Amino acid sequence: MNKKLWTHDFTILTLGTVVNMFGNAISGFALGLLVLDYTNSTMLYSIYLVCNNLPRVIMPLIAGPYLDRFSRKRLIYILNFFAAGLYVAVSLLVGKGLLSYPIILLFAMFVGTIDSVYSVSYDSFYPMLISEGNFSKAYSVSSLIYPLATTIMVPVAGVAYSTVGIMPLFIFNAATFFIAALLQTRIRAQETHMKEAKKTGFSLKRYADDFKFGLSYLRSEKGLATITIYFCVSTLVSGAAGALLLPFFKSHTFVVPESLNFIMRFVKTEDGLGVGIYSLIMSIATFGRLIGGMVHYKFHYPVDKKFYIALFVYASLCFIEGSYLYMPVAAMLVMELCSGLLGVTSFNIRISATQNYVKDEVRGRFNGIFSMVNMLGMIAGQLLAGGLSTAMQPRTIIVLLYACNLVAVYLIMFRNREHVKLIYNRQV
Repeated sequence: MNKKLWTHDFTILTLGTVVNMFGNAISGFALGLLVLDYTNSTMLYSIYLVCNNLPRVIMPLIAGPYLDRFSRKRLIYILNFFAAGLYVAVSLLVGKGLLSYPIILLFAMFVGTIDSVYSVSYDSFYPMLISEGNFSKAYSVSSLIYPLATTIMVPVAGVAYSTVGIMPLFIFNAATFFIAALLQTRIRAQETHMKEAKKTGFSLKRYADDFKFGLSYLRSEKGLATITIYFCVSTLVSGAAGALLLPFFKSHTFVVPESLNFIMRFVKTEDGLGVGIYSLIMSIATFGRLIGGMVHYKFHYPVDKKFYIALFVYASLCFIEGSYLYMPVAAMLVMELCSGLLGVTSFNIRISATQNYVKDEVRGRFNGIFSMVNMLGMIAGQLLAGGLSTAMQPRTIIVLLYACNLVAVYLIMFRNREHVKLIYNRQV
């Protein structure tokens, strides 16, 4: 058994992803602030989020059968090159003063299309570069990338947006996509899943058959179906909460303890103290994920306890995320640190187990369906948040949603535990 994780290809893919995420963390956060400043409307902000996520419903389902027959590696770097060009084009529009809300929505849809297909390509290709017995460790590395980028870049984005504007941030993101693409062209791995495609060829009928097989495969796997359904509900709740958080912090008045005054000097922006606190809390949460990922790299949970550990995490996050907005700022920071630590535990157990369980020949289709279902939940949550925000306070909405999520933990995951245990309680 090959126990080496940091092979040439694994290192190159990871390094390219790190570069890519650094750019995305900056432009994504800054673009959200731009939309809020431009519209001053939670509903229009929710519509922007929906436009960004709508392609993530359709495209993964379309891309899945394709990615089980053709090169995932090639599509990864082609999409990065295309994204670099897209951000350059938008930078030019900003420079000429032509950026408007309709253009932002169109741009959000393009970005959503690229990101969704890229995610399915990456999620399906990444396990091919992991040696046997290293799945948990590899996904610990994967779970570090986004928190590392966000912890560093979100505070930078808040300050940079208020000082230099959004155009330099878009140019920076274009550069990161281009560098990531160049790095990923150096990956040498042979993609064995394409052998069957070469034998049978490609046709619309074959594509349709592959598409139907992906759906029937998920229906036949009760554990995978249970996980997919629960995460649809969970993503709906987190999507709704995410759409409400930035507007809440932007408009809310906070009392900051003297012990945090020194830190707040560095995160306070022209948009007020609330945005600074928001960026600090998000950074603390992702810092928690960073620490959790490091722990997972060295420490492995008992195989037969993984399901119940994950169940405890799902329930705990409902209490933390549903209540922290009612707490003082210092307590918010502590709770979100715990949320990050717990969240990465959930991520590592779920994704390392499912990607190890699903065969390579059908992984693209499973990941496409899983991504599509999650994005349906995300969009439903964002639309729900936008509608409810006209009649209810954000904190009340979030409490009710996470109460529903807690019920789903019991009804979906716990009651189907015997099926899910077969997947989660695996030596990976």
